[in-house]
Parts: sequence; C-alpha cells; structure tokens
Amino acid sequence: MKFPWEREKQFYIKGEEEEGPWGKRPEERTVEELLRASIVNLDKPPGPTSHEVVSWVKRILGAKKAGHSGTLDPKVTGVLPVGINGGTKVLYALLNAGKEYVGVMLLHSDATIEKVREVASEFVGKIYQRPPVKSSVKRRLRVRTIYWLDILEMDGRYVLFRTGVEAGTYARKLCHDLGLVLGTGAHMVELRRTRVGPLTEEDAVTLQDLSDAYYFWKEYGDEKLLKSYLLPVESAVEHLPKIIIRDSAVAAIVHGANLTAPGVLAVEEGISPGELVAIMTKKGELVALAHALRSSEEIAEMDRGVVTDTFRVIMEKGIYPIMWKRRQTS
Repeated sequence: MKFPWEREKQFYIKGEEEEGPWGKRPEERTVEELLRASIVNLDKPPGPTSHEVVSWVKRILGAKKAGHSGTLDPKVTGVLPVGINGGTKVLYALLNAGKEYVGVMLLHSDATIEKVREVASEFVGKIYQRPPVKSSVKRRLRVRTIYWLDILEMDGRYVLFRTGVEAGTYARKLCHDLGLVLGTGAHMVELRRTRVGPLTEEDAVTLQDLSDAYYFWKEYGDEKLLKSYLLPVESAVEHLPKIIIRDSAVAAIVHGANLTAPGVLAVEEGISPGELVAIMTKKGELVALAHALRSSEEIAEMDRGVVTDTFRVIMEKGIYPIMWKRRQTS
C-alpha cells in the first residue's frame, strides 16, 4: 500500500558541478541551527486542541514562532507536524500530502466482516464527500481519493480499520458513509493519524520526550536526543518532486527570483506544469518551494527561459554568495 508519490525517483541530468564551500548538508546542522528552522514530528495526545499542543511545543523549545500542518480534533491522536521558527514556512508542503489513519467505527446493527470488507472496497478510488457539519470548511461536495481502506478486524459491532487518503478527506464522514452503504449505519469512535506525507508515527515524539531532550541539552550539553527530534526542514518535502540547482543560482532564488533553465542541474521525472516542487541544492538543502511552469521533459531540454515560479523561499539569506552581481561587474 503506497501513495502515488512513493515511486522510485528518476532524474534528467542537465549538467555536472562540483560542490562549493557554501552551505551544509541537512544532517550536519547543529542544534542551534535546527532551532532556527526545523520540524517536530509530534505525537499528539488525546484531549488538547492542536493549537494548544503547538503552544506547549513553542514554550518547551523557547521558540518565537511555531505552527502545525493539518488540524487534529481534540480526541484524535497521532502525527502532528509542528514547524519551529523558520520551519513554519515549509508546512505548506505537507498540507496537501496524503494522510494515513487507524481507527475504530461502531456499526449500528450486525454485519459480517466479509460484508464490511466488500463494501469498504467500493470506497477505494475517487469518492464524493461532503464535509461534516462540525468542520472548518464550506460544506460543498468534493471529490477525494481513497488509496486504501483495509478492515483489519471486528469485535462484535466494533470495526478496526486502516485507510490512506488524499488530504482533505474526513475519516469521520468516511465511517458514516460506509455505514449508509452497508445498510447498518456507523459512526467513528476512535481515530489515530499514523502518517502525514513522509512523516510516520514510528518516528513521532511525545511532548514529555521533547521536554526531556531540551532539558538534557540545556543543562548537560547532551544534544543527541534533541537533534534527533528536531528534523531538518527537508524532511517535510521528501514527497515532493525536486529540481537540483547550481550553487550560482541559489542566492537569486533566495532573494525571490524565479528559476531559469541555465540554473538547473537535474530535474526529477514526472513533473507537470503547475505542480508544487522543491528547489534543492546539490548538498540536499531546501532552497524554496515553487510551482513548475514546464514539464520535466521540457525543463530538461530548455537552454533558456523561466522554468518555475518561486512560491515560498525557505533558505536564509547569506548562506550562498550573490554571484549574479559578480558576473555583471566582471
């Protein structure tokens, strides 16, 4: 069971370039650098709102800014990506990433597990869904994709399920609609989010663990745990198609310029015009999020012209030198 973007990545190579002395591989960043911009894969506990949890993370780490990607209802647990300081800028990349949930629904009358599985299979693929009454969006009919809906086991009328869904799909409404088609009626009684894009529950950290790790670092200089909990911003774009650029093009992008063809070293296959892409350095650093203006094949063949529209700059200024002025004055 995989999401569409979990495919083997192939690149069109446009050029070669030795790594310059600028920048730093994401895994080599210090705790201080990570506190300036990182992602915490938080395991949200039941009870508090997502906003309350983010406030606690902000206080624990002494951050000036923090935010989350994808609200979880107070009773729902599981993966809640939290951006720390500059890491908040990359959260947008996770908003439209696929989600996985494990939950329990209660049937309102008896049914066999075979029948439940038969009906569940009918929901895999494109479905129409109207958001529930208690939601933060307009209740208009929308098309969403269900990548898988597995019925794991049943105990009486309680049904344990796992589902992988397109962003914006309501698991509570999915349970309700499945009950209608089944003819028994059903409602969700428990839910846990086990994945948001590339972030999974296996690597999620609790509030207590995060607090302890920060204490060990501040009091004893032990950074091992905290460094493992503060994920580089690049961890939030592992699911996005990527364009690798020359060192000489980095500063221009950081200052808001659009990417042009001469600055491209490699482009991942399968990119379509309008798609959100990650602009990366050869060292694997995230420079910016951008929207592709051309397909992968077109970008690979272009010698000039604009290939992406810069949407959100992630990298700080000053990490790579400004080289276009040097060329202008030489």
